[in-house]
Amino acid sequence: MEDVTALVEVSRDRALHQWASSVVGNDADGRRWVQAQQQGWAVGERFGFAVLEAQPGSVREQLVGNVVLKEVTSGKPAAEVGYWTAAHARGRGVAPRALEALTNWAFDTFKADGLERLELLHQVDNLPSCRVAQKTRYDFDTLLPAAPPAFSRDGHLHVRRASP
Repeated sequence: MEDVTALVEVSRDRALHQWASSVVGNDADGRRWVQAQQQGWAVGERFGFAVLEAQPGSVREQLVGNVVLKEVTSGKPAAEVGYWTAAHARGRGVAPRALEALTNWAFDTFKADGLERLELLHQVDNLPSCRVAQKTRYDFDTLLPAAPPAFSRDGHLHVRRASP
């Protein structure tokens, strides 16, 4: 909850509005969003992580992004990953590093439960997400047709498989 103010500030970014599935407009939205993340952890189906960065000369860290593992079910071979990066942190490798950490954690944590692959989805015109997928060895798999109203444009499905 201590990051709600930072979450609201980061969410003012227009680019984030374009790609993110949920937008935090005020402190009440921010608290609901954090509570939803906590609920996902509690039921074991969605695992969201704040991506924080140390600030020179400060003991406080700055919110620079979020990564999430979702649709995790024991015995199900696939789960989905997602992420966003704050505008002030883009172009510095934050998303690839955070996604790589999440990917390793997911396979280490859930491989014994049957997790074999992780899926990353993005709209075809979201070129930065395509680059993040490539940098983190999520191979292009399929072109997904648009599914309005939720997904008004075609999408890419990228997949990363667990190491043998």
